[in-house]
Amino acid sequence: MKVHANAPLTVEGRNRLIQRCRTRPIAHVAAEMGISRATASKWVNRYRQHGKLGLIDHTSAPARQPTATPGRLVKRIEEMRREHKWSASRIAFELHQDGTPVSRRTITRLLAQLGLNRRKFIDPNGDYNREPQKIVAKRPGHMVHIDVKKTGRIPDGGGWRVHGKNSPEAKAVARTKKRGAKTGYVYLHSAIDGHSRLAYTEALPDEKAATAVAFLDRARAWFATHGITRLERIVTDNGSCYRAAAFADAMGASRHQRITPYTPRHNGKIERYNRILAEEFLYARTWYSEKERATALEVWNLHYNYHRPHSAHGGQPPASATPSRVNNVLTSYT
Repeated sequence: MKVHANAPLTVEGRNRLIQRCRTRPIAHVAAEMGISRATASKWVNRYRQHGKLGLIDHTSAPARQPTATPGRLVKRIEEMRREHKWSASRIAFELHQDGTPVSRRTITRLLAQLGLNRRKFIDPNGDYNREPQKIVAKRPGHMVHIDVKKTGRIPDGGGWRVHGKNSPEAKAVARTKKRGAKTGYVYLHSAIDGHSRLAYTEALPDEKAATAVAFLDRARAWFATHGITRLERIVTDNGSCYRAAAFADAMGASRHQRITPYTPRHNGKIERYNRILAEEFLYARTWYSEKERATALEVWNLHYNYHRPHSAHGGQPPASATPSRVNNVLTSYT
């Protein structure tokens, strides 16, 4: 049994209590250990009756439970769950058909007690009765994922990460925000090829439809320099800029696929890239101005595409999986 967080005595503490009470009064030992005399007497009496087993916590469940689910029914529910991997609703339906009505809520509680409430707990070796769906880009340009990451603009001289949250500089920036002169945001528009993981990112002032269309045109040209001349499918979320008529017109021969609302995992490759961008670029160092960070973004694009190892290609950078390697593209930096 697990001892609760505020318990003054553990099993080891009870052993020490018994040893001290052999030669000293129970009341004195209880006062030293910060417990009541009644509690000390309880453990001493349990030790005298049952030995060391008496010092282990007992279950608080009643000896008789007339309304408890019969053991044979619990066993049958466990067998149905393990053999057929049925949900609680399906098991309740099957039991009702057999003339044994049990509520879905009861079955859910029993499955949790059995440790079978999660599918991954049923088969420790990972076998499932259905294969998980995977979105796989078959070739470069087959699926290009586009998204926007919103990040705060850095004031000249640096923000609170440079000077501290309680510094005069940080307080001055906070005062300007209260007056209405807000620092604002920068919108990082990114496009990543689902097959090669080649990525293109720009820092732009907004996420309007016209900005997204212009970014798409530049991304097409950039991918073309790497041999990806045809973008078969463009995957985006349901942002307003991607639902605009102007963006639909900019698709051309490409198919526009918008993910299921509130399901970012359907656009997982660009979401993972955004996380890499945040961890390895945005917050990896201290920036002193937005211009400095925007200039460094160009270097980051080169680093990610030509130098950073990627697990999708056995430790090789994304550029290694492009259909053609052009020599006139800058692949090194100082």
